[in-house]
Amino acid sequence: MNSKFKLNGSGLSLSLLKIILIIQVLLIIYPIAFTISAAFIRENSLSAVGTIPFSKPFSLMQFKRLFSETNYGHWYLNTLKVACMNTVITVFVCSFTGYIFSRFWFPFKKTVMASMLVLQMFPSFIGMVATYVILWKINALNTLWGLVLVYATGSIPYNAWLMKGYFDTVSKDIAEAAYIDGATPFTAFIRVVVPTARPQIVFLALTSFTGPWMDYIFPRLVLRSDEKKTLAVGLFDLINGRSNDNFTMFAAGALLVAIPFIIFFVKGQKSLLMSLAGTGGKE
Repeated sequence: MNSKFKLNGSGLSLSLLKIILIIQVLLIIYPIAFTISAAFIRENSLSAVGTIPFSKPFSLMQFKRLFSETNYGHWYLNTLKVACMNTVITVFVCSFTGYIFSRFWFPFKKTVMASMLVLQMFPSFIGMVATYVILWKINALNTLWGLVLVYATGSIPYNAWLMKGYFDTVSKDIAEAAYIDGATPFTAFIRVVVPTARPQIVFLALTSFTGPWMDYIFPRLVLRSDEKKTLAVGLFDLINGRSNDNFTMFAAGALLVAIPFIIFFVKGQKSLLMSLAGTGGKE
């Protein structure tokens, strides 16, 4: 009797868990399906979008409007440039910085590391006025490289600490073996340590690339002209203080934003899994 009750109770709990998971999946999928449906209809008004996704005839009208009536192509290219430059600079600088903090000693090392940690306690918005003045003094306002400078320098403290923590777990024996073979510290780092730290470097590249795509505050602060805008600023201006006539075009633009995310994540995930499966040598 007790065993039947336990079996029935476990079956009821499993059914309840399935119902909860199904509801959660529907709550996650519905906004995505609604946005995709809004991007592929002919009507421009928000009221024309049906409550049930994909209930309207399929059309590419909003994508045509997006590229013909706005500078979406420029915004997309600008964001791609900023994301790629930020990724390269961040990975290069933070990898070297983290490795230096992890492997070498120099005067005021602990002081510098503590200062970098303290900097993370303050939100980036506190330094917006100073950031604006510095960019103004070096003629970097309304330039993409000025925005990259803000992103790259602002991410150094956290990402350097992140890489240092990972390098601390990597065995020193592999670098020392390279020294015995005649390699310099730089050669040992590039040829031996970097392949070992590839999973963390891939993760750093992913976060550095995806960060600028949806950031709004700093692009709005730095960029002024329409041809210099990034996607977040340009798409927000489509619906800011206006009627709902541009909502479906906004949905089309938001849908295209997801393409680099999907490609970069799939490629990075594959590389990350391969690196984790084939890398050892941790202490």
